[in-house]
Amino acid sequence: MTQPLDEGPFFHGTKADLRVGDHLTAGFRSNYRPEVVMRHIYFTALRDGAGLAAELAVGEGAPRVYAVEPTGAYEDDPNVTDKKFPGNPTRSYRSVAPLRVIGEVTDWTRLTPEALQWWHERLAALRADPRAEILN
Repeated sequence: MTQPLDEGPFFHGTKADLRVGDHLTAGFRSNYRPEVVMRHIYFTALRDGAGLAAELAVGEGAPRVYAVEPTGAYEDDPNVTDKKFPGNPTRSYRSVAPLRVIGEVTDWTRLTPEALQWWHERLAALRADPRAEILN
């Protein structure tokens, strides 16, 4: 993995109820394609980007955003930087090493009900078409 220039802070969005010191790891099913088991853990330097991920995460819990720190090397997320936004303006990253939770963030921007519905419709279309690109 190549080390990107961004040094954070970093955030991860989920519906899991985590505590400081917990580790987020790869090996779980994708929120976007449940048939895919993820080999990386994804995170961003944009708290509202993590908020979007939290809102779209599978599960019944409340959407949560956590401040995290990588425990190993990380790289620009190629699903974003190679396909959609060269130069990584979304500040999206991935790692095979765990992320350590350093705190919960509560001042992120929630989606409106209309925006959340729009994103759920995009996800449904993605799941229905195996050729569709991952959202970002």
